[in-house]
Amino acid sequence: MAWHSSGATNMDLIHNLERNGLIESERVKKAMLGVDRAHYAPAAPYEDSPQSIGHFATISAPHMHASACESLLPFLKPGSKVLDIGSGSGYLTHVLAELVKPDGTVIGIDHIQPLVDLAEKNMAKSEEGRDLLKSGAVKFIKADGRLGWKESAPYDAIHVGAAAAEHHKELTDQLKAPGRLFVPVAEGWMQHIYVIDKKEDGSVEKKKMYGVQYVPLTDAPKT
Repeated sequence: MAWHSSGATNMDLIHNLERNGLIESERVKKAMLGVDRAHYAPAAPYEDSPQSIGHFATISAPHMHASACESLLPFLKPGSKVLDIGSGSGYLTHVLAELVKPDGTVIGIDHIQPLVDLAEKNMAKSEEGRDLLKSGAVKFIKADGRLGWKESAPYDAIHVGAAAAEHHKELTDQLKAPGRLFVPVAEGWMQHIYVIDKKEDGSVEKKKMYGVQYVPLTDAPKT
């Protein structure tokens, strides 16, 4: 049903995602309605499909953003701290920030400086985005996402928007207890979403969810 969720407007897209069962909660619906995907996708922003944003990177399909938000939702509360790895054009970073308002913070990491610059430029297209940047509720950083961002750890939730070649222990270590990691992991020719929970006692539980196709979480491309 994901591919039948496209719409003519942002509102159409979100309502179709809800109708098809891809958005289940009012909080996720409200957050996605509050962020115009046209500010972050270069063309056909309301199509439910991934798009290239240059530099061998993509903005994921809206149904994947909805799935990530729904999976992380129990840990996205006012005041929560979130790490968004592979932040790309900044769309999901903004949606996550809407979900942890007020007093929450989201750090977006990308290893390509032009994409860090693009994300900041895109967020500045809306008054809400400008406010989030000005207040420090959203910050974009150039770094190797495979290592997370220890400087601001621990995090209530970590989202990874590119396929990891392995389960990176550094990311789990940077979760709060309790906390949750949403990450696509490459397994041979396949990729699967894993939801990884760190329990209050520090133990870790991994749940393999469904098959996906993401760009790899790798070094920055050579120019």
